[in-house]
Amino acid sequence: MNTIPAHLDHLVLATPDLAATVADFTRRTGVEPAVGGTHVGLGTRNYLVGLGGTGYLEIIGPDPDQSTPDGPRPFGVDELPGPRTLTWAISPPDLDAAIASARARGYDPGPPLPMSRRTPDGTLLQWRLTDGVSAHPSGLVPFLIDWGASPHPTESHLPTTPLLAFSASTPDPAELRPLLTALDTDLTLTEGPVGLTFTVDTPRGPVRFD
Repeated sequence: MNTIPAHLDHLVLATPDLAATVADFTRRTGVEPAVGGTHVGLGTRNYLVGLGGTGYLEIIGPDPDQSTPDGPRPFGVDELPGPRTLTWAISPPDLDAAIASARARGYDPGPPLPMSRRTPDGTLLQWRLTDGVSAHPSGLVPFLIDWGASPHPTESHLPTTPLLAFSASTPDPAELRPLLTALDTDLTLTEGPVGLTFTVDTPRGPVRFD
């Protein structure tokens, strides 16, 4: 059974302590994440690891080199008790068409919003994405992303830990299945507390993250 969702773009591992989480990932997997860049004005930065193909893992947390932002940092990283796989993103072939199609099927992923970050070499990446947290606060339903003319993060030859499995648990799997179908993707669901889990292949064997 293929447990990798259709159109998977990336998984989001959020943390209140970015340096500690990157060090822990490196220790557990034997693979050191690459510096991604800073989200200027939002108070966060990220590190990236390829998951095979065009999928990648984003490790995101507070950026100590930025001043405190006016509002909450993305993904509520300041309030997290520790690192957690919070949500995931898919990249449909046509973002606007995918939003319209999902709405016609009864699920509104929200409008596309412009975002950007600068890479370590100063390159400005710009993309559009939907606000998945507002659309479905559980994080189990993916947000949608379109990289437009910017190079996809996996084009920068990221260190890679191939994704072996990705799944979610929820008290009501039946509630989520039609929402995933509306987005033309799928996810292995089990009944239980709300949570996302993924397993990657590494030089030290399979490693699971929650």
